[in-house]
Amino acid sequence: MLSQTYANIKISNIVIICTLVGKSGKIDVDMAFIRKFKTGSGATGVQVCWKQNGEVVKTVHVGSANSDIGLEKLLKKAQKIMDEGKRPLFDLRDFDKKS
Repeated sequence: MLSQTYANIKISNIVIICTLVGKSGKIDVDMAFIRKFKTGSGATGVQVCWKQNGEVVKTVHVGSANSDIGLEKLLKKAQKIMDEGKRPLFDLRDFDKKS
């Protein structure tokens, strides 16, 4: 089955990827998001979750932090994990080349 990325929309910490699948015209909505939660010890945990058709299919635990600085570092790390393997909608390097 052939897949083609139709749109890659980022809203805050939620990334929505619409994929057109095969010739059937079926559209699947895949979504990745950063989840923050309180741990039993009172720290703030950070996870990256992926949903497909409304069901969580993958979760990666990034870590837990006890301070705002530590939480900020974990959120940046989580964003990098979400951005891995993504293709930009536009390749702006072509505009930097002189003709």
